[in-house]
Amino acid sequence: MARHQHRVRVESLGERMTLGAAELKHLQVLRLRPGDTVQVFDGQGAAGEAELTQLDAFGAALTLRGRSEISREYPQPVTLATALLKGDKLADVVRAGTELGAATFQLLNTRYADVPQIGDNKLARLRRVAEEAAKQSQRTVVPQVLAPLPLAQFRPEGQVFYAHPGSPAQLLQAVTWQAPLTLVSGPEGGFSPKDLAQLEKLGAQAVTLGPRILRAETAPLALLGALASSGM
Repeated sequence: MARHQHRVRVESLGERMTLGAAELKHLQVLRLRPGDTVQVFDGQGAAGEAELTQLDAFGAALTLRGRSEISREYPQPVTLATALLKGDKLADVVRAGTELGAATFQLLNTRYADVPQIGDNKLARLRRVAEEAAKQSQRTVVPQVLAPLPLAQFRPEGQVFYAHPGSPAQLLQAVTWQAPLTLVSGPEGGFSPKDLAQLEKLGAQAVTLGPRILRAETAPLALLGALASSGM
């Protein structure tokens, strides 16, 4: 059985690379030594294999041994736009959504959102969750987690779909992969009439998630899961 190879994020791939404090501490905890190999990625799509040439209390350095051509991204970038949720629900959505291939998370302040806003510390935590999930799922891209904005100020590109009970349309039948894709999911109380009018103004298309009523933290993952089931 092949030995698991650890992954670390670097600022950019190059012949010689150094690690930041967080990655240095991670490798020290793992008791790696100079001469060991690790997978490296820059969070922007580039990845490869590198050899540790220095690992001590003062820092860590790596030498690139080869680049990887494997891509685990969709043909077009996918944005998951989700209403603000309370507690740890947003972290759960970001974690699983990263594993399911979202390239960007846009947090939305909708009429019935569970909370009106989130603080900088929580936003920073969500970004750490996205990075850790990207490492775990062996993605080369770390998704952006964007600060909340009102739905009225949201300006998505490409095809836009939103989950809405009772819609007859199915996501996979409507996606063309000819442009960026945005999936919009509402709060526990659903979209208000004003929210729905705004989505219509954006040209968003309603799609079904089946006959069952899903929780607000489940619906966005069901949207992404439909894409993942396509094998893209």
